[in-house]
Amino acid sequence: MTQAGNLVLIVDDESQMRRFIRASLTSHGYRVIEADSVKNTLSQTASQQPDLILLDLGLPDGSGIELTKQLREWTQVPIIVISARGREDDKVEALDAGAGDYLTKPFSVNELLARMRVAQRHASAAAKPASQQAFEVGDLRIDFVRREVERGGVALHLTPLEYKLLALLARSAGQVLTHRQILTELWGPGHVAHTHYVRVQMAELRKKIESDPTRPKLLITEPGVGYRLRDRV
Repeated sequence: MTQAGNLVLIVDDESQMRRFIRASLTSHGYRVIEADSVKNTLSQTASQQPDLILLDLGLPDGSGIELTKQLREWTQVPIIVISARGREDDKVEALDAGAGDYLTKPFSVNELLARMRVAQRHASAAAKPASQQAFEVGDLRIDFVRREVERGGVALHLTPLEYKLLALLARSAGQVLTHRQILTELWGPGHVAHTHYVRVQMAELRKKIESDPTRPKLLITEPGVGYRLRDRV
């Protein structure tokens, strides 16, 4: 599935970076608009309704983190943060604010395009009624309606908590979920400091769905940030 023709909003206060991304995207068939501030981003998003936002965190009139929170109050447009800030804390904060992914500068055009395709596949899947969805990657299949999981056609016996964790990751497949997001969804906001809960459940889940749990190919750890379920092998 190609996303060519979709409208992408590039948000960056550096004109050279905007030109580089614009040239890269237009050469692959994307339509592009630009913004260089929080104010312009809010205006462009409301008026142009882009299919995807590429967002730098350092803007002259405000924080990209706060901008993400503002956008999430009224739109679910996919947001990929592109920033020179490579600290784990920055990544976690951006993802917790509502960004779908985080790409650290410098980056390759191919990686950017791949992350964009993942973000838009996820947005398309999220727009469908959950009752119609099943998820498949490799030989793993999750039936959300029947709450059944199979690997290679063989039913897997997951605990209720293991299933909830796997289903949560599957509904955001290809995108990283932070420890805070997982803990809030599964155990509640009062347990966001208990990251060992997630590690224990992830280890048990990997034993059941990975061919080699010590070298996982589906459930990927994002060090210091969280976990990601691949959306394709």
